[in-house]
Amino acid sequence: MLDRLDIEILTALQHNAALSMAELGERVGRSSTPCWKRVKRLEDEGYIERRVAIVNRKKVGLPVTVFVSLKTGQHDEKWLTSFAALVAAMPEVQEFHRMSGDVDYLLKVVTSSIEGYDRFYKQLIQLAQLSGVSSAFSMEQIKSTTALPLHLGAG
Repeated sequence: MLDRLDIEILTALQHNAALSMAELGERVGRSSTPCWKRVKRLEDEGYIERRVAIVNRKKVGLPVTVFVSLKTGQHDEKWLTSFAALVAAMPEVQEFHRMSGDVDYLLKVVTSSIEGYDRFYKQLIQLAQLSGVSSAFSMEQIKSTTALPLHLGAG
């Protein structure tokens, strides 16, 4: 169970994972050593999975985001395991979800252009037996965050 200090530490690190322990301690009102011990415990218990840098996708030539809805007639575990491995190996795929409702899977794909997406699409349909593929191009990203809304009692 997370306490108030854990929540404060996680919130601060979600906004800037590069904070030194001294800076983190200042933000949460503790010294470096107790902060380090808390962060270590939060990592050991799996609350912190990893720390990453968020790269500006437009600056690195990946301005296009496409949400790809997939339908398949295959629903057995063996097919899903194989399909999941294929999709996971495609670097353009940022997110991969198994869905309820009319769509079986949803992918969030980043690419350089419409032509770049077309290359991705051709590769995808070559690798996997799909009964339907529908693509929606994002016109504008209005909000994007990796920060979770943390509250006491979570976990």
